[in-house]
Amino acid sequence: MAFFGQRKSLQHSSDIDAGKRLAKTLSWPHLIALGVGAIVGTGIYTLTGVGADRAGPAVIFAFAIAGAVCACAALAYAEVATLMPAAGGAYTYTYVAIGERLAWIVGWSLILEYSLACSTVAVGWSAYLIGWLQSAGIHLPPLILSGPHAGGIINLPAVIVALIIAGMLMAGTRESATFNIVLVVIKLTALACFVVLALPAFNSGNLEPFMPYGFASHAEGREVKGVMAAAAIVFFAFYGFDAVATSAEEAKNPSRDLKIGIIGSMAVCTLIYMLVAISAVASVNHAAIAASDEPLAFVLRTLGHPSAAWAVGLAALIALPSVILVMMYGQSRIFFVMARDGLLPRRLSTVSPKTGTPILITAVTGIFVAFVAGFFRLDEIAELANAGTLLAFVTTAASMMVLRKSAPNVPRVFRCPAPNVIGTLAILGCLYLFLSLPSMTIARFFLWNAIGFGIYLLLQWLRGRVVVPA
Repeated sequence: MAFFGQRKSLQHSSDIDAGKRLAKTLSWPHLIALGVGAIVGTGIYTLTGVGADRAGPAVIFAFAIAGAVCACAALAYAEVATLMPAAGGAYTYTYVAIGERLAWIVGWSLILEYSLACSTVAVGWSAYLIGWLQSAGIHLPPLILSGPHAGGIINLPAVIVALIIAGMLMAGTRESATFNIVLVVIKLTALACFVVLALPAFNSGNLEPFMPYGFASHAEGREVKGVMAAAAIVFFAFYGFDAVATSAEEAKNPSRDLKIGIIGSMAVCTLIYMLVAISAVASVNHAAIAASDEPLAFVLRTLGHPSAAWAVGLAALIALPSVILVMMYGQSRIFFVMARDGLLPRRLSTVSPKTGTPILITAVTGIFVAFVAGFFRLDEIAELANAGTLLAFVTTAASMMVLRKSAPNVPRVFRCPAPNVIGTLAILGCLYLFLSLPSMTIARFFLWNAIGFGIYLLLQWLRGRVVVPA
């Protein structure tokens, strides 16, 4: 393990100075809501159409595959999160089990998961808001509704929603999590209404041919097709449960609450996704769904439920900020722990004595997300978020198996069943999904991490440490 640098001890991962420890304010309902809040969002509202375009009716199968891979990863997360209930998620686990250098790469890659996903949702929310305002006859100046790539100056609504969410997180984690529960209830109610209205229109003819583009990911012209190509994209709709693991340090009873939060949020969301996917593609032809930017609302309008389609759109507008909230929460905690470990400036790990939250790093995260959402085009790099998350899942599963060998006698509140089997399945499944991504996305992912490792070497040099692989 010398190549990966020094490791942090299990004791050190939970032995933290009082002035740099996060306040314990979350119970298991908050954690399940955090997981569901992150998982159920832009993915299920929009990626059903993208998945249908790549896999046809077999998008149902794609959701099942992505869910199965995430379930294996969730079991690994549940074990290591309860073993070391400290903030940082996959970054912290990798630091303890494998070493500092790979932990940095994981932390750097998690920026792709949290920040890009967060900024993407902010831009999506902005599009919903603009559409609603225009339908009400309110037309704002185009220059403040899009970034330079679309002829504007700044996407101001996206910037505003990102900064508002950052302000809420700075006010306190418990208050933010409680508000998130309300938003989650709105989202789940809207999806339940969709299933109730769409499933009775089930038409088996819409499921034929079930797998028109085959199973493996492959190129057809400029497009990528196949069940695995769809799974690599709809995977975006599943991740978010790792934000629960990131909140470990703030759980009141981590031995109980973390496993309920991680496994509970995954179980709830997998059931929801399967019901929504089969309701959509069995009630309306998949080609028509694929052509829509708002597939769920499109299905309802096609079935003659315009009011319900309007309500689903309204629910998305109201509830999508919960995804921004949870993703920004996760990103701020990753940065916080990296600063506390000295890999980023330590001043960023200051915790407010009043709220128990890392105000400075949350503000920095909010500004970064708002900047990306306001000025950058995200459509070509959105798949990078999946690549970053897949690496985090791989290293978490590997960390679980490594710790079973290096620390076999440490008490484990939750023990993953058949850890070597589950861990291996999680790693192989994530690698297969990663290889199913477009080649340009994979190239950008490696470029991003090459830049990140260069920054790591620079920071270590500035700290007076010469880092040369052993």
